[in-house]
Amino acid sequence: MGRKRGNTAFDALAALPWPLGLAVGIAGFLAVRYGLAWWLSKHDGMLAQGIAQNSDSTLAPLAWIVLIVCWIAALFSFLGARHRGRLLDTRTTLESLAAGGWRQFELLVGEAFRRQGYSVEETGLGGADGGIDLILRKDGRHTLVQCKQWKRQQVGVSVVREMYGLLAHHQAHVVKIVCIGSYTNDAVCFVRGKPIELIGGERLLEMIQSAQRGGAAGASLNSRIEPVLVSAIDVATPTPTCRHCGSTLIPRTNKRTGEAFLGCSLFPRCRGIE
Repeated sequence: MGRKRGNTAFDALAALPWPLGLAVGIAGFLAVRYGLAWWLSKHDGMLAQGIAQNSDSTLAPLAWIVLIVCWIAALFSFLGARHRGRLLDTRTTLESLAAGGWRQFELLVGEAFRRQGYSVEETGLGGADGGIDLILRKDGRHTLVQCKQWKRQQVGVSVVREMYGLLAHHQAHVVKIVCIGSYTNDAVCFVRGKPIELIGGERLLEMIQSAQRGGAAGASLNSRIEPVLVSAIDVATPTPTCRHCGSTLIPRTNKRTGEAFLGCSLFPRCRGIE
């Protein structure tokens, strides 16, 4: 069974970047301690006037509670961010990617995308059984991610079909399926012409190494996917390269004619085709 998604106010605060959580605490304190007292003083009711006149004893404790709760949530956020950072920075091989449980694998993948500039939401809708594990947001687009901590077992077409069905249901732009191993030929064929990206073990390791370096290479590994782009990863055939820039060629489909061709993965910066 997958874990339940946190839906309390504290969960929402803990999901914020910790500096923002600190700022929310200060803003909440000022709003309750002074803003609410000022607002109540503008009302003629006996209760409102009574609270406003005794704000030191009525509103001050509540303001401190708001501040403390927000700052505790910020502490959780800080500790979580540090844990995810250490988790990513210590993974250097495919074997190390398989270490730990599926929950750690989700955190690892999420941190790799977070360092590429994505806003990452850990949905709790997946879990060990599958489903949506992460939602990525960037440049007004959002992406559904499923993480499969499978090394020996290939990810089959049924998993890809399930995620493709969720794409329209959640009105997302792209689906990414991440695993440590590889994908069956049926899965690779299924994604052709669909906004689905299959990220296998070798590609994932490249993403993590790029995130560890903090270099700009991560951007090229995660260039925006067009509706017709297919990223077929870890296929047992030689990887073709672009004659212009040397980058990997990936399958694409001509929108007007429907014909398949190989195009440079750095499109639109490079328009090399095969």
